[in-house]
Amino acid sequence: MQLTGLTLHRLSIPLVTPFTTSFMTETEKDCYLVEARFDTPSGPVTGWGESVAMIAPLYSEEYIDGGMAVTRDWLAPILFDVEDLTAETVGWHLRHVIGHRMSKSALEMAVIEAQLKQAGLSFQQYLGGVVDTIPSGVSVGIQDTVEDTVRVIGEYLEEGYARIKLKIKPGADIAPVAAVRKAFGDDFLFQVDANAAYTLVDAAHLKKLDDYGLLLIEQPLGEADIRQHSELAKLMDTPMCLDESIVSAEAAADAIALGATSVINIKPGRVGGFIEAKRIHDLASAHGVAVWHGGMVETGLGRAANAAMASLPGFTLPGDVSGSKRFFHEDITEEIVMHDGVVDVPTGPGFGVTIDPEKLRRFTTDTIEITRK
Repeated sequence: MQLTGLTLHRLSIPLVTPFTTSFMTETEKDCYLVEARFDTPSGPVTGWGESVAMIAPLYSEEYIDGGMAVTRDWLAPILFDVEDLTAETVGWHLRHVIGHRMSKSALEMAVIEAQLKQAGLSFQQYLGGVVDTIPSGVSVGIQDTVEDTVRVIGEYLEEGYARIKLKIKPGADIAPVAAVRKAFGDDFLFQVDANAAYTLVDAAHLKKLDDYGLLLIEQPLGEADIRQHSELAKLMDTPMCLDESIVSAEAAADAIALGATSVINIKPGRVGGFIEAKRIHDLASAHGVAVWHGGMVETGLGRAANAAMASLPGFTLPGDVSGSKRFFHEDITEEIVMHDGVVDVPTGPGFGVTIDPEKLRRFTTDTIEITRK
């Protein structure tokens, strides 16, 4: 395939409710999509990708404006010069540009989809997925009060979600967890996510969470603190899970070797793409480390791709692939539906969903056209 043109679509989609983590509150889903056009021996084909970079560099160093700029100025020109571009070689071609994993992932996604459309294959078939449905967990942001936390989680349990993840931060951690367990008991999968809000000095405080039978605690310490996570893991009974720290298969190997994690949250955008994400899945499986699929409030495009990835055999814990209605009144693709605690894995060619042109137009705030010179 020969890449001939790219359109970057910057979107802003209102959320059903504000989503608060330890570092920010979102009221809209801001992101950009990559629409990539290719010439192939059988004719032109288009593939779509989604960047999970946020509006501000708070989850990672990446952010939307920077991602669009580096794609236009550095990444796209490299790929335009490749005569026979394949999904498997995108990362190699872009290797000399340091970092910018989310931007690279969005481009890789678009190449993957075009390649799969040309071959008439679904993403699940390409990856080697083994199940047709995946258990659907839900991520609950930090609420204004403990009472609100209990109410919101109760509503999601009534909807049938297979697992609840609660965001926490200092001052909003032990009390809401205790209240949720008191209200709903111990018979549901419950985990917490700190998004790097603590330090090792907080170990004694975090150990109080051991009393509540949590499935895991996710990324309590800073993203660079792999050694400190290994120390915290020795002090806590709650299984340690890493998210922000795992930016590559090499980082995953280091974390496993150091005993810093017994569970890994896999997010393809965070690690540079789905191909690197599968390497991490395979590595973790070989070492007996559980993985689950995280989420970045993706549109239906990214959500469909995540569902296919989560159909691989190593994903033994429910992930964050929830229904579209969890976040959006309207999505830009067909609705991803959570039913009976699961989400169906799309089976159509490519990612198995279609971008709605009218909704894309309505939610687009900016576009950048990039052509081969």
